[in-house]
Amino acid sequence: MSGQIFGLTSEQIEERYQQIIEFADIGEYVLQPVKTYSSGMFMRLAFAVIAHVDADILVIDEALAVGDAYFVQKCMRYLRRFKESGGTLLFVSHDSSAVTALCDRAIWLHDGHVRVDAGPKQVTQAYLADMYHSVQGDRLDGVSQSARIKSERGGREDFVDARRDLVLASNLRNDLEVMAFDSHAEAFGKGGALITSVRFLNEDGNPLQWMVGGELVSLLVDVDILRPICNVIVGFLLKNKQGQSLFGDNTYLTYAGESLVCEAGEKLTAEFEFRMPILPAGEYAVSVAVSDGSQASHIIHQWIHEALIISSHASQVSTGLMGIPMKRIQLIRHSDNSGDT
Repeated sequence: MSGQIFGLTSEQIEERYQQIIEFADIGEYVLQPVKTYSSGMFMRLAFAVIAHVDADILVIDEALAVGDAYFVQKCMRYLRRFKESGGTLLFVSHDSSAVTALCDRAIWLHDGHVRVDAGPKQVTQAYLADMYHSVQGDRLDGVSQSARIKSERGGREDFVDARRDLVLASNLRNDLEVMAFDSHAEAFGKGGALITSVRFLNEDGNPLQWMVGGELVSLLVDVDILRPICNVIVGFLLKNKQGQSLFGDNTYLTYAGESLVCEAGEKLTAEFEFRMPILPAGEYAVSVAVSDGSQASHIIHQWIHEALIISSHASQVSTGLMGIPMKRIQLIRHSDNSGDT
């Protein structure tokens, strides 16, 4: 019946029936009445049907919110292929990651009115800021969320070039240029704490302007506490040009079980040490934040969307959103069954 509503003939439905059933992957439940289905099973079957309709325009309204991770990824692959084949997708969702991954243009609707009509990254950032403002408010004891302070660095620092000789000799070298911290980058928050500096350091403690991926680095985030905070949390996210989060972390689990109380006037530095991944060519942004609370419930005092910009000029990554350092890659040829290799 659903297929007929979408314009498929009885012959087309019969021809595509097995493919629809395999896409839905709900097993023997396909033989049960639809009224007995869970919301996830219902969505699986509904999406499986529309995936096999020859549509020019596809409207998806929160349909991926109830599926399991495996099925959602299957749907995302289908939607990308649909777009690549020339289809028009109207995707309605509160999932900002899905919006940035799928859409070329985004419209934020609020109370029936258009709030922002722009690129997905710009719209989702504005939506995120508004979501926090609606819960937390814009100000804290007269401190504006847009307050800024100047960098305390006394002058230009001597950056260390961390590019490796082996990578530089390759046509696929992964050159990652790190721009200086932008204290005027777009930000929001209650203003009880301000981030004054964000920088990468190498193993010797020298600031990095270039990286290649695979080396051990430290990301340092300096914070000024302007109002008393009961349990300070500092975190970061690395996002690609489309606004998709690649990886990140925060200090909460390090101090889980104890409250990290800070008084006004204190200065903190959060340090995250990790091996830099290998990034495909393109632009990336490091977002940083300082909050008060727990992992599940917290008040954001400042969130800077693009505190650092990383530009990957070339890369050996051929697939995926990023590459990871490999300790060893090798092929072992077995010549026969005697054990000789």
